[in-house]
Amino acid sequence: MFPVSEQAGALRRPDGSPLRVLVVDDEATLADLLSMALRYEGWEVRSAGDGLTALRAAREFRPDAVVLDVMLPDLDGLEVLRRLRDETPEVPVLFLTARDAVEDRIAGLTAGGDDYVTKPFSLEELVARLRGLLRRSGMAAAARQGPQLVVGDLELDEDSREVLRGDELIELTTTEFELLRYLMRNPKRVLSKAQILDRVWNYDFGGQSNVVELYISYLRKKIDAGRPPMIHTIRGAGYVLKPAAPE
Repeated sequence: MFPVSEQAGALRRPDGSPLRVLVVDDEATLADLLSMALRYEGWEVRSAGDGLTALRAAREFRPDAVVLDVMLPDLDGLEVLRRLRDETPEVPVLFLTARDAVEDRIAGLTAGGDDYVTKPFSLEELVARLRGLLRRSGMAAAARQGPQLVVGDLELDEDSREVLRGDELIELTTTEFELLRYLMRNPKRVLSKAQILDRVWNYDFGGQSNVVELYISYLRKKIDAGRPPMIHTIRGAGYVLKPAAPE
């Protein structure tokens, strides 16, 4: 099971409470998997296996976003969306379906859906899309640490935007700084390329994972050159930043 994520920078409601997401899918195994992935983001999750249950849950739970399967055993997802919109017109809805025909996508988005993911899909992509919807809707706020981030002998000041490794001042471009800040807010945590694209490039960059590899290499040349390394590649999983091992 995924551990609950409480990392700095996690998206939360503006009042600091966890975001709420309603997952609607009649495949119980998939709904459980999605729910675990979203709880890993630190969010509260409720699930429903049919349209009528989903509508009741939405009234009680008042979600900040809904992941909605189009194919349900009673009401279809488009009808559920129409009824949701009558009561909560602003809630972002991400359609989830096995259909991939263009007309189905158009129907879902025309009915008021905000985004569309086709099965089979990557959990990381779905979470990234959902994070983007929540940001754009204004329903989420990023948790904020103090201005000083410290990992081992590496220090980053978010206000002055100065970076030090030991006593050496390191000059970074804006993108390098944002990438390092994300790594430092999640020390010892393996971050996938999709997660980094989502947080540093807001996933609107186009999903080109090679840009992550490129900027990781830039950072290594500035942060790790001639020193015990702090940025590590975890093959098949992503990257992790941790204090350098003692020499």
